[in-house]
Amino acid sequence: MRLHFISARMVVAPLLLGVAVLALWQLAVVALEIKPFVLPGPVAIADQFFGNIDNVWTASAVTGWNALVGLVLGAVAGVLLATLAAVWAVLDELSVPIVAALAVIPIVALAPVLYTMYGAGAETARQIIAAIAVFIPVYLNSLRGFRQVRPVHRELMHVYAASGVQTARNVTLPSALPFIFTGLRIASSLAVISALIAEYFGGPVGGLGKSITSAASSSNYSLAWAYVLGSILVGLVFYLVTLGLEKLVSRHRPTP
Repeated sequence: MRLHFISARMVVAPLLLGVAVLALWQLAVVALEIKPFVLPGPVAIADQFFGNIDNVWTASAVTGWNALVGLVLGAVAGVLLATLAAVWAVLDELSVPIVAALAVIPIVALAPVLYTMYGAGAETARQIIAAIAVFIPVYLNSLRGFRQVRPVHRELMHVYAASGVQTARNVTLPSALPFIFTGLRIASSLAVISALIAEYFGGPVGGLGKSITSAASSSNYSLAWAYVLGSILVGLVFYLVTLGLEKLVSRHRPTP
């Protein structure tokens, strides 16, 4: 009974806070007569959001797909390279400058270059940018997780004459999973943000980034904020799905 009460409070409290913030926002816009180009009110944004729901959905699908492709590619590459780096110290040392260089690449500079390489009509550049953004946190957290295995556990598996695959499945991977999912939760939001930002600098017409700039350039600021709301929802979906997957896997994983 107490658990149900705690769960209800965890859901209701943020909802009440959100409603209060929106009410104060709308009140401030009306009372202070804030111009739409400065900050439109929640009512105007909601009106544009639901009035253009088909366009918002279409743009969200484009950005969401690019973010999903980038998330999968970056996560797979990050976990694989972290696995190899945890086994071979030489590879770990060699990968440090590469990872550091990738971490500081500005999307503003990279996006136009990739559009030139792969063509302005392809979504490839946006997916690559999302994959790079995802790779960094997944790699760093996964590598840290693989290093958390206690030597006594490895020695115990060696005494039992366990193979490398058995050791990895029963000891290394269960110990690293919390760290891997931490990286994935961070990367899930970064995938959407990076794909969204990449849309500002060229590429096909479509996606939330292009829709925001188009609406803002035509002075329809409430519509621009409606697309911003769409991007927030896409980011929340990615985060919640990743969090749900983590809960599902953690529930069934063996304890190292």
